Amino acid sequence: MSESESNTRYDVVVWGATGFVGKLICGYFLQRYGADSAVRWAMAARSEGKLDALKAELGAAAATVPVLVADAADPGSLEALVKSCRVVLSTVGPYAQYGSPLVEACAKFGTDYVDLAGETQWIRRMIDAYQDIAADSGARIVPCCGFDSIPSDLGVFFLQTEARARYGRALPTVKMRVKALKGGASGGTLASMVNIFREAAEDPETARILRDPYALNPPDHRDGPRQSSGMSVGYDDDARAWTAPFVMAAINTRVVQRSNALLDPPYGADFRYDEMMLTGAGASGWGTAWATTLGLGAFAGAASLAPLRSALTRFVLTAPGDGPDETARESGFYDLRFFGSGSGSGSGSDGGGEKLAARVTGDRDPGYGSTAKMISEAALCLAKDVSKQECGGGMWTPASAMGGKLIDRLQASAGLQFSIVE
Repeated sequence: MSESESNTRYDVVVWGATGFVGKLICGYFLQRYGADSAVRWAMAARSEGKLDALKAELGAAAATVPVLVADAADPGSLEALVKSCRVVLSTVGPYAQYGSPLVEACAKFGTDYVDLAGETQWIRRMIDAYQDIAADSGARIVPCCGFDSIPSDLGVFFLQTEARARYGRALPTVKMRVKALKGGASGGTLASMVNIFREAAEDPETARILRDPYALNPPDHRDGPRQSSGMSVGYDDDARAWTAPFVMAAINTRVVQRSNALLDPPYGADFRYDEMMLTGAGASGWGTAWATTLGLGAFAGAASLAPLRSALTRFVLTAPGDGPDETARESGFYDLRFFGSGSGSGSGSDGGGEKLAARVTGDRDPGYGSTAKMISEAALCLAKDVSKQECGGGMWTPASAMGGKLIDRLQASAGLQFSIVE
């Protein structure tokens, strides 16, 4: 630990603590680590009144949890915030609207950072703007530390680690299939999705970036083999089920490709990766696949047109600050399957070569109950497990920054399980 790290007051500061997900994260920290333990953490937001209300909501155990007041529009307050801790955990989205000043402050002052961003266009802007600054300051900036994209990124990392042990090399084709998933969406997540469609409709360059499977790669790695769009109905021979587009694939696949570019050793120059949802076998599976595909297409079309986008926001979608209740969060779960192939396109069992399958499961609803635990443990992994010598400053992914150490934490504390399917 460097002198500057040892002098910080906190290991982790939760920024946006009074929002829907922020409250869940603070509840997790309090329940698992308490207020006075070896884990030094604090809650931060721009409203002191809301922070006081949150402490009251969390109960007597939260009485001694420190609170910090800062505003993204006040550079001085952000500087004080990032200098107080080793890692800032940010929940303040849509990140394209509210997140950039904090990333800038962390990159400038050498403070590590994790968030829940799933906004490809914004992450690309942060990479282009702050990669070199963060590399110089030593700040490890790690977006996408929730359901998008930790299970996907670490699921591929886990499978490829086992592939190297068994076959002496990584597998050039991997696909993820969502076997089962139960969970709800918060207003904040939906607001971020709508903002992505708005930016794409207004700016052709943003639309181009969103279509590019290598959009998040370093500048010298922004090409490669053709990737599946994942936007059509298909049949998966390995899973023996029909498939439909998976809404999180647009960000997850980009994060996995960035990991391939950053990891040493990588998965390979010809690496292909895609994600889809399994909808079942037979006629019912086919029908569900088409209904899902058409429904996602209708939502994308409405969100791309200003009048319909406004109507969606006002009358249909959950408002920011709202989300699934405790019963829904605790009854949720997910089961993801990863199929690796030694050759071929990986679309079915005829790929040939070595084959390997892995499974990642989570014990709460993916977007909130599980995400709150995942990002908390990711922040602590950066703060306590991964030294600056192991991973220096720059814009990273969960797999490239934390890899197996984060898998260990998630299995020990966050309700995730990683396994090989024999």
